[in-house]
Amino acid sequence: MSPRVHVTTLVLALPGVAAAACDLHRRTPDDTLVVVVQNAATTVDPRYNLTNYDATLSHLIAPGLTTVDTASGNTELDLAAKITARDPVTIDIELTDAMFSDGTPVTADDVARTFDSVLDPACDSLYRKMHAQRWTSVEARGPKLVTFHLVQPLGMLMTDLEFGIVSFHGVPPGACKPPRVIGAGPYVLRELTPYGAKLDASPFARTPPKLPHVDIRFVSDAAARILMLVGGSADLMQNAVRGDLVDEVAQRPRVRVASAPSNILTYMLLNLDDPVLHDLRVRQAIALALDRPAIIDARFEGRAQLATGLLPATSWAYNGDVAHWNRDLPRARALLDAAGYRPGPDGIRLHLVYKTSADLFRVAIARLIAAQLAEAGIAVEVRPFEFATFFADVKRGDYQIATMQTAPITEPDFYFAYFHSSRIPDASDPDAQNRWHYRNADFDRAVDLGRHTLDPAARKPLYALAQQLVARDLPIIPLWHEDNVVLFNVDVSGYRLVADGRLAGLVSATK
Repeated sequence: MSPRVHVTTLVLALPGVAAAACDLHRRTPDDTLVVVVQNAATTVDPRYNLTNYDATLSHLIAPGLTTVDTASGNTELDLAAKITARDPVTIDIELTDAMFSDGTPVTADDVARTFDSVLDPACDSLYRKMHAQRWTSVEARGPKLVTFHLVQPLGMLMTDLEFGIVSFHGVPPGACKPPRVIGAGPYVLRELTPYGAKLDASPFARTPPKLPHVDIRFVSDAAARILMLVGGSADLMQNAVRGDLVDEVAQRPRVRVASAPSNILTYMLLNLDDPVLHDLRVRQAIALALDRPAIIDARFEGRAQLATGLLPATSWAYNGDVAHWNRDLPRARALLDAAGYRPGPDGIRLHLVYKTSADLFRVAIARLIAAQLAEAGIAVEVRPFEFATFFADVKRGDYQIATMQTAPITEPDFYFAYFHSSRIPDASDPDAQNRWHYRNADFDRAVDLGRHTLDPAARKPLYALAQQLVARDLPIIPLWHEDNVVLFNVDVSGYRLVADGRLAGLVSATK
């Protein structure tokens, strides 16, 4: 295990410190919450979000008919007051009496035009293909009643309706974009630059924010972020400090820490088309050689939850009755023996190449995993790459083993996206997510049915089977769900963590 790096040493050794040092003793205004995030957001228009940072900012401005910004990650109603299936492909939605931030009411016409503008090829939304697979049209049938006409029954309708709604009041028919994005969220966007975003509390918010202003600053340098928080020029940052440094940063006099489980999975990819990893016994041996609790203790200071699959235990569709792969070195070695990989004179049974991003924290985890696999006789060469190169290799299938993280898993239909045989990347769809090339006809049938079954009670056993099959076949090895971790100024209170790692808790924060 590599020696511990202290925060003081880290911040003095990394570039970009001087820029933040001038702010070390500048206190933030009493009426403003200053939040530091790692990457810039570029838009608050939900129809054109590119990144998780765009989506995080967008949902503060323009929420959807439903929301997954909950402690469990399960979906709840938001702008929708009631959702009723008139028949399996005709869904009526009654709206709440919410107001946009300019004081105009949220109407069925705003909802219909938001979704229809995504379907309109002239509007060039990034989500057009996905929406066109789901509904043919969205119809305003009264001031507060909107009807979705589905292509076919849609099991994941509730999470799909989380798409942000924007105001089209005063916008000419056929126009794609309002002059500015106005939503019914708790905040109004005052300014968005490459350096940050300034938000004001909406005077018409259903749940008014405790503080009138939020100043979100985009700071890519890890040392600068720590200095800003420790020095008092920032109030809060979430998931922005290395897991093995959190406790040390939290020991600073004016810093506190809180954490809660997330629905983001860290996992090991196994290339099933590789001649070595095609053998299930080898994949099982790798899983049995891993000591995941030791890694959680060493690298995350205990702030992660062991995973059994894509879904966290808080999900309504979670099934814990699956194959569990706890460390068992004798069994791992026996499986490798049975697969024909007996130890040589040096004790090595086989060699694997492990690709990872060049992030130093992720490289350290990769090396710890490699050391554990070596105890089973598996020699692992860790190859770090700049993320774009690493990700391009993964998408092409040019890897043996690798580790990555998922997006927030808010819907069991992610099992379709990650494991259905139709989602194996090819020339027509290089971004498909079954990058380990998993093929199982029984699995495909289960998740196909799950996609088009409306009743959650009927969906649950289908996804229970899907979880069992993936846990048995090991196209990936689920490692852990890293906790959402917030570090905040001692003056801040009331911030609420949500499972998807967004900033919904800003509304309840005060100082």
